[in-house]
Amino acid sequence: MCTSHAHEQCEAAQAGAGRRGFLRATALLGAAATASVALPATTAEAKPSGWRPDPDSRRFTLAVMPDTQYLFDGPSIDKAPVEASLRYLLEHGRDENIVFLSHLGDLTQNGTKAEVTAVSEAFTLLDRRRVGYSVLAGNHDVKSSTTDQRGASPYLDAFGPGRFSGRPSFGGASPDGYNTFHVFRAAGREWMVLALDWRLSPQGYAWAADVLARHPGTPVVLTTHELVVEDDVLSAYGQQLWDRLIKDHDQVFLTLNGHYWPAGRATRRNAAGNDVHLHLTNYQNRYFGGAAMIRLYRFDLDRNVIDVETVSPWILGRAAEGLNELERQEIELSGDADRFTVDIDFAERFAGFAPVPARPARPVPRMLVPGTLAYWRFESPASGTVRDLSGRGNDLAVVTVAGGSLGWSADHHPDQPGHGSLEFQGDKSPLKGAYLRTVEGAPLNSATFENGYTIEAFYRLPADWDASHHAWSGLVGQTGTGGAAGKTGDDPDEPLATLSLSNDREPQWAMRPLNQEGIATNWGQQTPLETWWHLAVVNDGRHTTLYVEGCPVVRNPKARAVGITSVGLPWLLGGYAYGGRIDQILHGRLGDVRIVERALPVTSFMNH
Repeated sequence: MCTSHAHEQCEAAQAGAGRRGFLRATALLGAAATASVALPATTAEAKPSGWRPDPDSRRFTLAVMPDTQYLFDGPSIDKAPVEASLRYLLEHGRDENIVFLSHLGDLTQNGTKAEVTAVSEAFTLLDRRRVGYSVLAGNHDVKSSTTDQRGASPYLDAFGPGRFSGRPSFGGASPDGYNTFHVFRAAGREWMVLALDWRLSPQGYAWAADVLARHPGTPVVLTTHELVVEDDVLSAYGQQLWDRLIKDHDQVFLTLNGHYWPAGRATRRNAAGNDVHLHLTNYQNRYFGGAAMIRLYRFDLDRNVIDVETVSPWILGRAAEGLNELERQEIELSGDADRFTVDIDFAERFAGFAPVPARPARPVPRMLVPGTLAYWRFESPASGTVRDLSGRGNDLAVVTVAGGSLGWSADHHPDQPGHGSLEFQGDKSPLKGAYLRTVEGAPLNSATFENGYTIEAFYRLPADWDASHHAWSGLVGQTGTGGAAGKTGDDPDEPLATLSLSNDREPQWAMRPLNQEGIATNWGQQTPLETWWHLAVVNDGRHTTLYVEGCPVVRNPKARAVGITSVGLPWLLGGYAYGGRIDQILHGRLGDVRIVERALPVTSFMNH
């Protein structure tokens, strides 16, 4: 707890029970009903298993519990709120994929043996299920301004290294016992929680630096009792901790502390030039001493965010009993300080100490799955003829319009087999650029794919892509018109097949099946600029499905579609023909392209 006068006023209560809170309350009634049952203080009855977070899921949750001291204050001890929060973690561990809990210190008000014993009993709920968690000493737990070299204390007796010894996540402790580190696996990698005493000694700083040095590729969440005072402000000790430890260790990307109130945040740029997010969370000034509120840090490595939520399981669990006026205000906090999202590009943020290795190029033979009719990759500039690597003779010739040219780049989709791409520089009004066309007599020109097909391509559009000049350019398609094939449905001047990009950058597969007079169309969603994308069009001989990044889109027609109508004319890469003449040229990069005369499963796509 901070006794500074500036933090003694209560924060205005934030309402926000909402539907989510109601649903959680229903699930937590049992927790509240049993919260006052006494539990043994030892872990002798600990089960050998039971806590099984998914170590590979790219979504996981780190739970945080700040100052609980007012619940353990001399003769006034109430374990129920803490036990309700811990039961919440156990009951929701699977659906929330909760991997770890960090307590931020000041477990008790006076650090007496009776207070520490009471809170220790509550935490046996986690011990018995071998849940990974950390605690650390706040100033009230040790009742001393001395450093971590203070020696024995009731806190150390209850929460020293011996308590965590043998726990899968426990990494070790400093010789004094007041500092610990914990390593858990989530999203397919190791993460660390470095739990530091409220006042590090020189020995403590040295120990922490050594732990980080021994885990150079591990992202670290640093927890301590005092660091941030309020929004964008560090305490004097917090500044020392930043200067002496955090700033020069790029692994530390997030810090969590309590001690002060209300909740706040700061961001600092470390010596490596990366942001470190520093969060203050503490609710002891609120009703019932904060009621053991917990913060849920929901990591999502696909969305590159941490979604943060603050909730009181104890109050939620009492909802069926009828909440009093103050409980209704505290059931769930929804203000900007308590529910927010942190944007982190995890791969980029961790690149300095744990770079993701680039996927190596894959040899051509591996990409020639049975049924491959054509495979083109661009690992060097195109000049004259681009060979079909399938060996089927579907080579490509470069065609220039109004003096245009094809560029080349080593840039490529991270999962592309070949490491390179052609840079098309198409423009319209007037038309200018260059594209590729299959040579005369190429077997692909007359293929009709009665038994199905898979057409794949990688592409990337630049920042200067403009719909008024670049829309409806083709990635892959076949020349020849519906009219020339005797297909009179829809516009007879449209090409027989084209995988194009609309004015909204939506991929569209539009073609004339053998069994239809009109055009069958599949639509994808808008694809952002300056991002590599993989497209796949798959026909199983009956129906056609468009995939973006291996995911089926919503607008896939249900009508039966057999094969692709052909009049024996060339296929195009980077060009779109209308009325039998080139009408638009791609403005962007095109990577590997493959055409297979059968339906491939997603697991056989080139980006897998």
